[in-house]
Amino acid sequence: MDKSKQFNTWYWVAAFLGILLIQYFFSAAQQIAPIPYSQFQELLRNGKVAEIGISENFIQGRLKEPLPSGQTRFATTRVDPAFAQELQPYGVTYTGQIESTLLRDILSWVLPILVFFGIWAFVMRRMAGAGGLGGGLMQIGKSKAKVYVEADTGVRFEDVAGVDEAKDELREVVEFLRNPEQYGRLGGRMPKGVLLVGPPGTGKTLLAKAVAGEAKVPFFSISGSEFVEMFVGVGAARVRDLFQQAREKAPAIIFIDELDALGRARGMGGLAGGHDEKEQTLNQLLVELDGFDSRTGLVLLAATNRPEILDPALLRAGRFDRQVLVDRPDKKGRVQILQVHMRKAKLGPEVDPEKVAALTPGFTGADLANLVNEAALLATRRGADAVTMADFNNAIERIVAELEKRNRLLNPKEREVVAYHEMGHALVALALPGVDPVHKVSIIPRGVGALGYTIQRPTEDRFLMIREELENKMAVLLGGRAAELIVFNHLSTGASDDLVRVTDIARSMVTRYGMSEKLGNVALEKDSRSFLSPNPLANGAQERAYSDETASAIDDEVRAIVDRVFGRTVALLRERRDVLERTSRRLLEKETLDEAELQQLAGASPSQRPASVVEIDRDQRVRGGRIASESDHT
Repeated sequence: MDKSKQFNTWYWVAAFLGILLIQYFFSAAQQIAPIPYSQFQELLRNGKVAEIGISENFIQGRLKEPLPSGQTRFATTRVDPAFAQELQPYGVTYTGQIESTLLRDILSWVLPILVFFGIWAFVMRRMAGAGGLGGGLMQIGKSKAKVYVEADTGVRFEDVAGVDEAKDELREVVEFLRNPEQYGRLGGRMPKGVLLVGPPGTGKTLLAKAVAGEAKVPFFSISGSEFVEMFVGVGAARVRDLFQQAREKAPAIIFIDELDALGRARGMGGLAGGHDEKEQTLNQLLVELDGFDSRTGLVLLAATNRPEILDPALLRAGRFDRQVLVDRPDKKGRVQILQVHMRKAKLGPEVDPEKVAALTPGFTGADLANLVNEAALLATRRGADAVTMADFNNAIERIVAELEKRNRLLNPKEREVVAYHEMGHALVALALPGVDPVHKVSIIPRGVGALGYTIQRPTEDRFLMIREELENKMAVLLGGRAAELIVFNHLSTGASDDLVRVTDIARSMVTRYGMSEKLGNVALEKDSRSFLSPNPLANGAQERAYSDETASAIDDEVRAIVDRVFGRTVALLRERRDVLERTSRRLLEKETLDEAELQQLAGASPSQRPASVVEIDRDQRVRGGRIASESDHT
């Protein structure tokens, strides 16, 4: 028999039995006559009741003779006997009524259950959304990447300024994503991965969003730290899920920010072995990079400011084929960045991006954005109608030297020491060639530890420095200590930061730049800096690759260079003792002297740079506008 016919037959059988059952209960109900309790008592007195069944609220029974309706069975609701006796003399028809508690009983059971399940569902939904337990366990292996479409990014290449070389490199990625078939017609293939490398704040993430905005493709954005959870295997599962989602929406861009959190070299920072959770995540990423075909229109972008710690397997050809440097902008780039951010500010007529860019060498894009915002806030605070150039100057000082601490009161002796210290820096900088000009000297405390400060601002971007320029830079740093020795015949703790920076420069001259006649033209230490280090002359901890005798010779040579420069600085200030006294007294009176006042008091002209330079280091550029020297307190 056909199954469908068999099903139809049983359906009719069940329906017939249901009808019979309903008819039985209906007919049974029709055979019982509901009567009032008063009628029941009357029938009982007349002896017409054959048998009864008594429950708590009802009485059912059978009559000896049928009622006028022909029914012999009856049912009635009980009434309290005492109350029934009171009603009998009046000939009233009465019957009992039972209050229905069905709805109340249902609510008393169902409502608490519904409230409990509602609270449970709410908690589970919140935990699932936060990636926790409950529902989160079902989603824990899912990628946390935020997916942006063209309208979501809202960024184009025209919104990114100061990194023209990086934009040119990434335009090729955009053209490939727009037309991958045409791009590979000659047998070439697009790089599977493009790594954006550069210091913090230079616009790496913004560039990646601009690529997605120009290519008009889905943009998967995730941070490297979001792959790893407390559960083993979650990171690898999320990597697989991320690439699976991207393949389904190809052509698309996957952007991993802070790649160093995920791609750190295996074996670093822990026990060697392949069972670490981060290593499993990195291994899965390497497998995915090997597995996907670049012709499908899937491009992986990543950003890091610590490329030196990435795993070599991640950077080999066929994975991250191309590295794009997103460096600090030069003066032209800073002008372009300032023009982008100044669009949103109401500027005075004298504000010139060229002038502001000249005052901010070494600033990143994020620094310049913060500068424009600080200048606008300063103008707003003083109730101005527009942002002026003075606001930008004050904002630069605020960023460079931190907030003024006018409530930090110095005793007269300390104040005098700080004034001579700062003027020592300024006078040495005014007297020596090839030194960044002094912009301002102040004895107003700023920040955490600065009791006074001397600000120098480079007039141009520098990439090379000769030995004489480095020694002059050291002389400026030692000028404060030399002034204290000449005037007070003692040394204070105010030069602690100066000594650290002077020692770093001298050690770099000996160990990295080969500027020691005693040790010769050898590099005894490697450049251990990273993009995270703001000081290009600072050396990190590294393994020593020379003997103890050489280490002793390095220490002697560093000390000799510092002593020689310090002696020259002391001699220079002794010759200009009268100028030091005059300018220091003026500084004590006014607390702050700008460049014009300093040159007028000192009778100096702006220093000229020497024309001849030799190559020292391709990254020798120092962030301009930083404090040249400051008086510290312990």
